[in-house]
Amino acid sequence: MRSLRRTTTILAMAGHSKKKQGRQDYRQAQKENGSTNMPKKKFYRQRAHANPFSDHRLAYPVKPEDMDWSTFFPAFVADVQPDSATQTTGSTNAIAKPPSKKLIKDVEVLDIGCGFGGLLVALSHVVPDTLLLGMEIRSQVAEFVQDRIKALRVNSDQKQYQNIGCLRANTMKFLPNLFRKGQISKIFICFPDPHFKQRKHKARIVSTTLNSEYAYVLKPGGIVYTITDVEDLHQWMVQHFDAHPSFERVPEEEEDNDVFVAYMSTETEEGKKVERNKGPKFIALFRRLEDPPW
Repeated sequence: MRSLRRTTTILAMAGHSKKKQGRQDYRQAQKENGSTNMPKKKFYRQRAHANPFSDHRLAYPVKPEDMDWSTFFPAFVADVQPDSATQTTGSTNAIAKPPSKKLIKDVEVLDIGCGFGGLLVALSHVVPDTLLLGMEIRSQVAEFVQDRIKALRVNSDQKQYQNIGCLRANTMKFLPNLFRKGQISKIFICFPDPHFKQRKHKARIVSTTLNSEYAYVLKPGGIVYTITDVEDLHQWMVQHFDAHPSFERVPEEEEDNDVFVAYMSTETEEGKKVERNKGPKFIALFRRLEDPPW
């Protein structure tokens, strides 16, 4: 009996290893062949939870001016390239060399925890002249969105979807490294991980500290859009934004007339799942206030 269980375990492990290798081979082929076919989610699946406090070995710039966005938005690269000089840093995770290519405009809209990129793709046509960036901590999910954008661009003869990109990033650690003060006009936080256990609440994407970072990168009048199907999390987000001196809640009438709310409610993969299950959706918008005079 014990020998049979051991054999079964070995076979199961072998099967899992084969599937994992198959997923890796598929993703590598997508990258090398520049496939026009849309990537398949089953080859990019990853557990829903990622520890934001772990060292994910992410590369990040020392300051926003050092970030090279040209590979994310190649259609928006400026014709004239500034001179660049090598910069040294003691951090092995920091990008040490300033970019050689600048964009004609800055990233202005963030989808934090963008998942499989449904909202990015939908908003690409709504604001075609605005650069939108999805930020996703899970490596394989971020890779899916990047491959999805590449396929969409190829299938449109490079005429569409040039204004969206996806960066694997940990928002809880490196947001000020990527964006200047007052650079962003909209931040979407759609169906974030609720982290139900109280000891896990520190990992929620809305907190006193993180709200200060959102306030830093948002321009006055900028909006944070939040949506969840978990009422407790909704109340948590409302409580923390209401308590922050840099934010005020957007009135319900203005919220109802905001075109982006409809897209946020229906275009994310999680939103579609909630819709199919006829679940609730709790929405709240918060406006960045002007800084008080010194």
